Amino acid sequence: MAEGEYQTSNQESIEEISTNMSNFEGSFNLDKSGFNSQMPGHTTDHSMILRQQPRTIKKEGAGIGLSDEVRLEMAQMLDDHQSALTVALHQYNKHHWLTEGAESFFSLHHMLEEHRDKTVDHIDMIGERVARLGCVPTAHPTTQHELSYLKHEVEGRYTMRDFLRNDLEHELKLQEMMRKTIKRAHEIEDYGTVEVLEEILLDREDFGYHIYSVLEDDTLVRGMNHLLDKEHDLINRSTETSENKLQ
Repeated sequence: MAEGEYQTSNQESIEEISTNMSNFEGSFNLDKSGFNSQMPGHTTDHSMILRQQPRTIKKEGAGIGLSDEVRLEMAQMLDDHQSALTVALHQYNKHHWLTEGAESFFSLHHMLEEHRDKTVDHIDMIGERVARLGCVPTAHPTTQHELSYLKHEVEGRYTMRDFLRNDLEHELKLQEMMRKTIKRAHEIEDYGTVEVLEEILLDREDFGYHIYSVLEDDTLVRGMNHLLDKEHDLINRSTETSENKLQ
């Protein structure tokens, strides 16, 4: 790929992310509480003793001195976050498994592994907070995807740039939605939720920075063109000896 073509590709990637972010509705599912027969994972033929419906709040016994209304609102927002993070986790897994190329197989492979592992921690932190607020977190995978404000990319192998662009979109959306919840939590004095989300938000901003930096213009890797075009080879295909000067 020529230099001009590479820069155009990078610019188009960033512009596409900006366009997708401008179309992002970014709303929470505050109207989804209790059983819904149309929702995956909400019906069963098994006989079990029901103690509490999904995305509902304990009226008593939560041990946190916030009103029922505050705890329910915060718990539902947090449940949307953990559902979205679960979608991000699955997408990171896919990209981690499918890394290829000189840049990807080592550095990106490990970067995506770090993002994936830390996302597991974030899901746990938020799920624990939902439970402490007296709510039942969503755990059914299909229901999580239904509730998530992130949607998993279509199946198949694509370029590493496509993978990373999709991951960056996820990170920007997670950041935007978490800031909304942090702002709302401050307004209704749920400082426990603020502390949990501020810690997670800082990590997600780091993840976005990592991916954006990888997608930027400069690169040390030219791909396979230099093996095929018989031009632009750094050492001009001369015999490699200890006397060759590379600089």
